[in-house]
Amino acid sequence: MQVKLEKTVPVEAPADAAWQFLQDIRAVAACMPGAEITEQVDESHYKGKVKVKLGPATAAFNGDIEVKGVDADKRELHILGKGADVKGTSSASMDLLASVRETDAGVSELIGISQVAVTGKMASFGGRMMTQVSDQIMKQFAVNFANQVVATGEGEAAETAAAKVSEQPKELNALALAWATLVGFFKSLFGGSSSKPAG
Repeated sequence: MQVKLEKTVPVEAPADAAWQFLQDIRAVAACMPGAEITEQVDESHYKGKVKVKLGPATAAFNGDIEVKGVDADKRELHILGKGADVKGTSSASMDLLASVRETDAGVSELIGISQVAVTGKMASFGGRMMTQVSDQIMKQFAVNFANQVVATGEGEAAETAAAKVSEQPKELNALALAWATLVGFFKSLFGGSSSKPAG
């Protein structure tokens, strides 16, 4: 099963600062709750893991990340990630094109276009649910990315962002994610005022 997601997120920091941060693969990986780089194989290949909490239980996923390309002129980064859970029941891959665009003086945007493919038990979510789950994950990542970039600056905004970074969950909470997905699903079914297509 495969879904495509496109996200644009405001970052209250200059484009150069956001671009500098985007090139730090370890820091970017840490923006995903529960994710971390465990080993740098060479300049463009990394190994990592993701912890997912489901109630009292915790599952682990191991994966590989490859930096496919870096375009400094466009402030664009192309990453391919692949992984599987340690029990071998599910696997996933993500092809991500991320870029930074300056919008106003001192303000920028993070733009992400990704193709997410899953197999095994994870694929049983079905198309619509899989899109919404992926959408929720991208939202969490984007918020954490923005906070991390702002925290590298100075002043009150940086201190506030740093506090938010320290409160970031240490694992991806599957129950909270499922709840947010379920709420979004019913809003779209019954035409809630905040309903909009995922992506």
